[in-house]
Amino acid sequence: MRTLRRNNAGATAVEFALILPVLLTLVLGAFELGLAQYMRSVLEGAMQQAGRNSSLQSGTSSQSQIDAYVRAQVQAVFPGATVNFTRSNYTTFSDVSAPEDFTDGNANGRYDSGECFVDQNGNRRWDADRGASGLGGANDVVLYTATVTYASTLPVRGLGLSPVQTLTSSTTLRNQPYSSQASRAAEQICG
Repeated sequence: MRTLRRNNAGATAVEFALILPVLLTLVLGAFELGLAQYMRSVLEGAMQQAGRNSSLQSGTSSQSQIDAYVRAQVQAVFPGATVNFTRSNYTTFSDVSAPEDFTDGNANGRYDSGECFVDQNGNRRWDADRGASGLGGANDVVLYTATVTYASTLPVRGLGLSPVQTLTSSTTLRNQPYSSQASRAAEQICG
């Protein structure tokens, strides 16, 4: 029995078996984070180029080509990724993502149904974002957003990781002044 207690020939294999799951989790987790950062970098670069191309006068007729460019860049990294795009246009940079103005009748700091508001995007309802959808016209400010959804390479829910990853990238640029900026008719609506 004493000889058996002193024998440590298999101890390394047992220690390795205990360490292996932790080591694999760390390596695969680092791989997942690195891949996500690379995907974000590719998406940001593609969005900057797409935003520049969108601001040109020719951008109004080539939106689908610009979207296809971003989608191709993303799918070169993750072929199964889905990419969705939104475009909102504003008169000035300070209008981006700003709510439509309203009269706060009950002084609670938020818009309530029935309060008067200034409809700045022409849809006849109060919006938390005053932007109009689309590319807009000359000299308009455009918020161009891409949302990418792709399957995680390490879909282990027990570790707190989601099997689906989502990245969003936006760029805000002013369209080139190829003509006069169109005026927007703001209308006061009550009730």
